Amino acid sequence: MPSDLRTIDLQHRLIFLRHGETDWNAEGRLQGQQDIDLNPIGLAQSARAALKIKKLLQRLKLESADLNFVASPLSRTRKTMQIVRAQMGLSEQDYQTDSRLKELSFGHWEGLTWPEVQHKSPHDALARETDKWGFVPPNGESYAMLAQRVHPWLETIDQDTFVVAHGGIARVLLVLLAGIAIERAPLVTIWQDRPLLFASGSFNWI
Repeated sequence: MPSDLRTIDLQHRLIFLRHGETDWNAEGRLQGQQDIDLNPIGLAQSARAALKIKKLLQRLKLESADLNFVASPLSRTRKTMQIVRAQMGLSEQDYQTDSRLKELSFGHWEGLTWPEVQHKSPHDALARETDKWGFVPPNGESYAMLAQRVHPWLETIDQDTFVVAHGGIARVLLVLLAGIAIERAPLVTIWQDRPLLFASGSFNWI
């Protein structure tokens, strides 16, 4: 952990869900901050995840009214949030968005598959494989930069919170909230139909 980026001792529970699948996910394209909609598989994943979240809330003895609902402003995360809220019997639109929860920017690489990046920019592709946390794609962001973006948002959390965001956001949360090593975090698979519970400095897949 860099000395200027401390782990946050969050006093509230954070339930994280990655958005459902998009066609770009299925094609292995670097999506970043491009606004790509859910595909039919993604819609079904979001509905399955909603059922898991309802069961989790029952186990934690939490009511939906106890939660703050926040999503990345991109359409794939907003649609996932709306599906979850509908399954809970809540208004689909009554939640917050925060631009700090947007996905890691891949800059000029967005829309490319990884083999295409390796063909077009072999030196940069190798540099990223060597240091996934610190490497900055052309006109994009590193995970280190993303963590600096998310850190102030975490400090605003003052109640149990449900958030829908992206794989990159989940990986920096693993570092900031659970102390996962920065070398390991970028390699963690983030499921699209399994909620992730952060509580008391640890995490659990649901």
